[in-house]
Amino acid sequence: MSERDPNVMSRPSSEDPPLPDVVPWGYRPGIITAITVFLAFSLAFLRYWGFEAPGRWRWYSVVSACVMAASVLLQLGALFRSLRLRDVQPAVYRVTVRWFVVAVAVMIIGVLLAAFDAALG
Repeated sequence: MSERDPNVMSRPSSEDPPLPDVVPWGYRPGIITAITVFLAFSLAFLRYWGFEAPGRWRWYSVVSACVMAASVLLQLGALFRSLRLRDVQPAVYRVTVRWFVVAVAVMIIGVLLAAFDAALG
């Protein structure tokens, strides 16, 4: 058995490659595409559910719409962050990804609330 077990986590040594100073090419275009696709879905869903779907608005419909609107704002914030030049730095990029993940989670909650609204109404 060698001195260094590959299954054991260890501190970085001088032999380990340094972390990159910039995000690898392809990451930023990928996150920008993901954000814009999800933003398009969110806006289309809000348009249909809020304006074209049959039924009456109730107080919990407003709560669902507000949650989805908050998600759209978070997605726009993530898109704005991803288009900045500083987003090539890994630390800044990680924050942008977190914004997007939170926006997706909030939209899922909003869609689930809308589904309960449709089931109750």
